Amino acid sequence: MSFRHFLLIGFVAATTGCATLSSMPVGNRNVPQPAKSVELERYLGRWYELYRYDAPFQKGCEAVSADYSRNMDGSVRIVNSCRKGKVDGPMKTAIGKAKIVDAASGAKLKVSFFGPFYGDYWVLDHSDDYQWSIVGEPSGRYLWILSRDPRPSENLRAMLRHRAEQLKYDWSLVRETRH
Repeated sequence: MSFRHFLLIGFVAATTGCATLSSMPVGNRNVPQPAKSVELERYLGRWYELYRYDAPFQKGCEAVSADYSRNMDGSVRIVNSCRKGKVDGPMKTAIGKAKIVDAASGAKLKVSFFGPFYGDYWVLDHSDDYQWSIVGEPSGRYLWILSRDPRPSENLRAMLRHRAEQLKYDWSLVRETRH
């Protein structure tokens, strides 16, 4: 099985409540609602993953990035990329799509990398200038902390950790992504 197939299957299993999901630790037993609205056009573009809760479908991924753009039908095209094993390892990509499910705030989306199966993607918080965001979902088993810069300042990193902890995420489960 190729890495891409593993990534797609892992994402589906994890986000649809299958056995994979139940075996992952819950890092936040009370995931908050998104703190602010999201202007999708400002959210589009490239994001670099700084931190995450490790998930089977991201095993061994470094230098993780996600590119968001509009599809012709208005949905969002997602291209997730990572380097397998090390920052200069072989590039792996997965292409998916997302749709907004909370039109009032724009902060709740459903994401699919495999057929008709969609998982939750909540933008829990972001900077006013869309330079960082904190993403989670209702089970509390997933967390991604993203930045427009793959190597932000230590002050920003410390602030993001503090903000994730304010949102009640267990920092001991966080894995730093190398770039």
